[in-house]
This record gives sequence, C-alpha cells and structure tokens, in this order.
Amino acid sequence: MTKFLLSAFGFLSFLSFGYGLPVITDPTGEKDITIKGKIIDKETNLPLEYATISFFSKRENKVVDGCITDANGEFNININKGVYNIVVEYISYKKITLLNKKLDGDVNLGVIFLEIDFESLGEVEIIAERTTVELKLDKKIYNVGKDLTVRGGTVSDVLDNIPSVSVDVEGNVAVRGNDNVRILINGKPSGLVGLNSTDALRQLPADAIERVEVITSPSARYDAEGTGGILNIILRRSKLQGLNGAITVNSGYPKTAGVSGNINYRTGDFNFFNTTGYDYREYPGKSTTETEYFNDSDPSTFINEYRDFDRVRKGLSTNTGMEWYINETTSLTTSVVYRKSDNSSDSTNKINELDSAGNLINQSFRFDPETEDDKTIQYSLNLDKQFNGNSEHKLTFDFQFENSNEDEFSIISQDGDDAERVQTLEAQKNILLQTDYVVPIGEDSQFELGYRGNFNELDTDYSLEFNNNGTYILDTDVSNNLIYREYINAVYTQFGSKIKGKFSYLLGLRMEDSRITINQLTSNDFERKTYLGLFPTVNLGYEFSDKQSLMFGYNRRISRPRSRFINPFPSRSSATNLFQGNPDINPSYSNKVDLGYLNRFGKVILNSSIYYELATDVFTFISEDTGTTAIVGGTEVPVIRRTPINLATNDRYGFEFTLTYRPTQKWNLNANFNLFQSNTKGDYNGTNYDADNLSWFARLNNKYTLPGKIDWQTRIFYMGPSEDAQNIRKGMFSTDLAFSKDFFGESASLAFNISDLFNSRKRVMESTTSTFYSDSEFQFRQRSFNLSFTYRFNQKKKQNRERGNQEGGGMDMDFEG
Repeated sequence: MTKFLLSAFGFLSFLSFGYGLPVITDPTGEKDITIKGKIIDKETNLPLEYATISFFSKRENKVVDGCITDANGEFNININKGVYNIVVEYISYKKITLLNKKLDGDVNLGVIFLEIDFESLGEVEIIAERTTVELKLDKKIYNVGKDLTVRGGTVSDVLDNIPSVSVDVEGNVAVRGNDNVRILINGKPSGLVGLNSTDALRQLPADAIERVEVITSPSARYDAEGTGGILNIILRRSKLQGLNGAITVNSGYPKTAGVSGNINYRTGDFNFFNTTGYDYREYPGKSTTETEYFNDSDPSTFINEYRDFDRVRKGLSTNTGMEWYINETTSLTTSVVYRKSDNSSDSTNKINELDSAGNLINQSFRFDPETEDDKTIQYSLNLDKQFNGNSEHKLTFDFQFENSNEDEFSIISQDGDDAERVQTLEAQKNILLQTDYVVPIGEDSQFELGYRGNFNELDTDYSLEFNNNGTYILDTDVSNNLIYREYINAVYTQFGSKIKGKFSYLLGLRMEDSRITINQLTSNDFERKTYLGLFPTVNLGYEFSDKQSLMFGYNRRISRPRSRFINPFPSRSSATNLFQGNPDINPSYSNKVDLGYLNRFGKVILNSSIYYELATDVFTFISEDTGTTAIVGGTEVPVIRRTPINLATNDRYGFEFTLTYRPTQKWNLNANFNLFQSNTKGDYNGTNYDADNLSWFARLNNKYTLPGKIDWQTRIFYMGPSEDAQNIRKGMFSTDLAFSKDFFGESASLAFNISDLFNSRKRVMESTTSTFYSDSEFQFRQRSFNLSFTYRFNQKKKQNRERGNQEGGGMDMDFEG
C-alpha cells in the first residue's frame, strides 16, 4: 500500500528514499553508552507507544540519533558520549526538552510524563472523531473531525457545516448572514482561493483541512478588510519523524470522480509536505424567471425565461513545500501552490413572450456554451525565528508572489444562429510582504507589532462581438480593458495580558494606507483613490470557572469595492439584463461589538453570543431601467441594469448559539441557530431604499453509531426568509445524510453520503421595482450521491477525553493575535 501511495505522489521524488526516524551515526560506528527510560501520559498514567526521543548534538548542531517507544512506553538506545539536548515528543502532547545533558555513561532517565497540548489537538496525525471547538479571545477554532456529510467533498462543503457560517446555492460564503467575508489559507491570501473564491473553494478537497478559524472579532494582526469577519482555513501538515499521510478516492452521481491526499515526510532537520487533489464534477442546474413589465398606460407584457445549466468542473490543485529546521530556534519554510481548472458550462435559455391575457405570442431560444481556463501559481517563503528557546518570543517574515489567469470564451447562438461572441481575459499579480514580532512580558503578558504590504494588479480585457452576416463586429460600447491596482501598506501593534488567571485582554491598533488606481484603457479614463484609516480592536475575556466564561470584542473594519464594482463598462448576462460598475463608489466602514458566553453543564455545552454592527456607505445592488430596449423575438422590451451604490447606513444585530449534547458515547447532537436583524436606510436618485429585514438560519447535526460500528450522520439546514428594498427571498431547506464504516484497525474508511436529500436547496425570490415585477427560482445543483474511500498510513484517530475543548466546548482565554 505504501508503494502505491508513493507512486500516486511520484512527483515528490524525495519520498523514494523510504521512511522512518533517521539514525545518523558516528563515522567510527561505535556507540558506547545506553540511554533508556519510559514515557507516560500524565493524566491517565498510561504508557505512550510511538513517542519519539531525539538527541540534538550541541557540537554538531543537528539531530544525530533517535528512537521510539514500545507498547510499554519504554525506550532503549545506544549512542555516543557527548552533550545533548534530549527532545521527547508525542502526537498532540506538549514537547519536553532536556537541555545540555552530559552523557558519558549509561543513564536511565526514568519516567518522563507528557501532558496533552490542547492547541495541537487538531494536527493531522490525529484524526478527530468529531469536530471540536477551541476559543481564543479573537476567534473560534473548529478542528474538523469525521464529518461524514463532507467525505469526498470540497472546502465549500466543510464551511457549510461550521457554526456561524452559511453557504448559499451559488456557493457564496457568509458569516452570520454577512457575505463580506475575507477568506485566508494558513493565515494569508492564497492561490488556492484564486480569482474566484467561490469556484476555487469547490475545487479544494475537504480532506485537506485540519481546522477552520472563524474570526468574528479580528485582532489588529489581521487585515481590516471584510466587515463580516475572517475565515482562516488551516491545511493539514505533520511535523513528526517519518512518513505519514492519507489518500481519498471518491465517485458519485451526478457524475463525480476525484482523488486527493496529503503526505508528510520528515527526516532529520527537514520536513517535506504535499496536499494534492484532482476533481471532476458535473453540476446540472436550472432557473426560472417570470417577469411582468409595466408599460405605463399600455397593457403589461410578460417574459418568461427558463434556463438549464450543464456545468463541468475539472480541477487540479497542489500545495507542496519543505520546512528546514535550521536549528532549535529557527526554521525556514518554502512552498509552491499550483491550481488549474478547465471548466465548461452550457446554458440553454428558452424565452416565452406572453400578451396581457397570458397567450404565447413568441418563443425564442438562446444557447450559451462557455469555456473557462484558470491557472494560478504561487510561491511562498516563511522564516520563523524564536529567541532564547521561547516559542512565544519570535520574529516571523513572509514573502508571497502569485500569478493568476482566468480566461472565459463563449459563442452565443440565438434561435440556432450564432449571434454573439464574448471573451473575458483576466490576469492578476499579487505580492505579499509581512513581518511580525512577538515578545512575552513576564509570565502572562505579550507585546506584538508588525507590517503587512499587499500589492495587487488585475488586468481585465472584456470583448463583445455581434455576428453580422458571418462577420463579427466589436461592440465598442461594451468592450473594454481595465487595469486595476490596489496597494495597501499596514502597520499594527497590540498588547495582551492575563490577570490572576481569570481576566484576559488584547488591545490593538492597525493603520492601513490604501492606494487604488483605476486605469480604463478603452476610454483613457484614469482615477486614483487614497484611503488612510485607523482600525482599533479590543478583545476581553473573563473565566468564571473552568466551565464558564464571558468574552467581549470590538473592531472597526473596511470593505473596499472590487474592480468589477468600479468598471463603468457594462457586462451582459442576457440580452435584457446587464451589470454595470459604478466608478464613484467608495469603501464602506463598519464598527462591530460582540459579546459571547460559554457554559458547560453536564453533558450539554452552550456557546452563544450577541452582536451589533453599524456600517456606513454600504454597498447595495439596485436594479433599474436603462431607458434602452432590446428586441427579444419580435418584441421590444426594456433593458434592466444592475449596479452597486453606496447607501447611507446599515444596522445589523443578532443572536446566535451552538448547543452540543452527547447523551451516550454512540450519540452526539449539535445544533446551531442564528437570528439577525438588518436595517438599511438610504435614498438614491430620489428613490427611497429603506429596508428592514429579519432573517435566521438553523442547523442540526445528529450522529449515531449503529450496530456493526457503522456511523450514521444527518444534517438538517434551514435558511429563513429575508427581504430588502426590492427583493423578497423565501426560506430554503436542505437535508444531508451519510454513513461510514472503518476498516483495517481504523486505518481505512468507506463513506456514502447524499447531499440535498429532498432536492430542495433552491433560491426562490420576488423582485419589485417601478417598471417591472419578477418571480424567480434558482437551483445551482440537484441532489447528489457520493461514495468515498480513505486510507490513512501512520495516522491515528484522536483519543476521546472528557476535557473542556472536546465535544465542542473548549475554553482557552489566551491570546494569540
């Protein structure tokens, strides 16, 4: 099996040297002393098998020997005389280092006790039985466990299973109902997300995730972008000696097939890692839009549009790199991300024109076959320097360069004849520079400062051509080339402390200087915008006991308009609908407070919060009549424009809670509920867009172990109705079902899941303006079935412990920025 896995990842040629803990011996081959001892779990007093003991030679400045413990937790090794730092490690336990041990004869180190390290419980070597949560002052950390409903799925599926997070039918991610969310990979912008985060998240395999950090009250360390908060996705990576990893293959209906895996190989001072996935998915979908156009004193006209989507997504993503432990205090990490996808989408539109009595007067067909080629490559370098052997006193430096291309092509036919040719070419370059310095002050305080520079350039070339008797004529009113540059320089500082082991605080201030240039080459329009902002953050926490705590957070955030929001040239989704940017749109700012409460009583864990956000100049998309018309079939109908504007204010406040109940070892229940009110106030061009919207969503997870150790999981999700000034969205209900069985001593798993069991995951919406009324229904993908097989080598499941941060109830009031 190992040889098979190695061949599957054959491009990592360094793995062909084998695996295991390396032994670097003295050139003479003589080892004249014996060192022995025993490693014990401090909490349970049970022996720890496979704990690693390594000997770092002070003279040679490297690890020269090592061994692992047996089933009784004992070890016995022959080494050369010398002065060593002896390091004892075990998966998810705190490392112990015996410094400057002079070994000149046989030594029995006796019993060495290791205690669990809750901050590392989510690491890849231990696969969690169930998702757990840890609380920091500025974030909630969800260690992704054996969530059966996402087996063989994607990162988008995982996010839709995280409390506070929701993913709509089009794949747009929201936190507490706010879709202005910043998505990071390993704490930084990443090529794995790419130009289109929605599509990219559907390509990254779920098994690549170690944990998800939901940061609703970001500290000053993080970018101020994203009024909804930050989702930080941490990928799996191991630091243990030898080879370990996992591989998953899956297949399903509608036609789905994929293979993904993560692999780590550590030898001496080097750790090589790779996460790779290839995915083929078909996404059949459909939509219906029925529109009534008001024609002043004339009778209304009706256009009914029916769309069928046949989408194919083929994607390869890989993240490979190396960590070099230069010495005990310094490490250097380099990595390369490569992502490529070849997508196609055949959209078939049937348009029926009806008279005022509902009689069919004309019918036309529009076919839009689109191909899309995406490619991203990203290079990263990270230097981590610790001082005086203290992991809390450190300096880090990051450099990242990314080059992305996204090309879309389509030839649209109308009633069987080629009518339009559309091409969109996007090229993006990103450079990231970041450095952070953290120094502890005393035992319970910490000071931090840092710099981050984000330098982005996006070149968008859009062309629309009409077929005129076999010759394509460029539409100069729409075709355009826009170069958008965004340079952001930021500095921050923050200080945190814990008082008497009960009260914790983290205070920070971030300054961001944003320089935006909009170079519209087609119209020779050039505009420069500059924003300088201060963003304070306050995070407080108080522990009443080891089971009950209270948290408070305040932060100021910014939402910058994207290039598409600014581009004044329209892009068409159909002959009668277009999207047009607004070059006068400005950034939106928000101030948000969050009060959280956590309590563990008996077998129930309650994790709750109330929050309030006030945003100014918020982006709102409005639909309006352009004053122009288009001929559809034989009828002249108005062309509708959708555009973003700044409205005055938006108040958002809400309440959420997560309840976890585990009545028995075989049964686990988890419920999440979020209720939020959004009030928008503003006028634009004489039209009032005030809207009050109360909405909510609820999620219920039920997992039960059936006879034969078959795990059964059901997830029920309901998104409540919502409303704004022009649109009313009805509620949406969906159910996922999954079964799983472990084999080969829990090294392998077979899982079967059904997504959207009742085929009910649809967006149903009504839109009303002064010139038209429309009723629409959209389904991105239909019910799907998936079968996946996972094999893990040198990985084990996490032991179940009745401790605070298991079963969804961690309480760690420390700060980590």
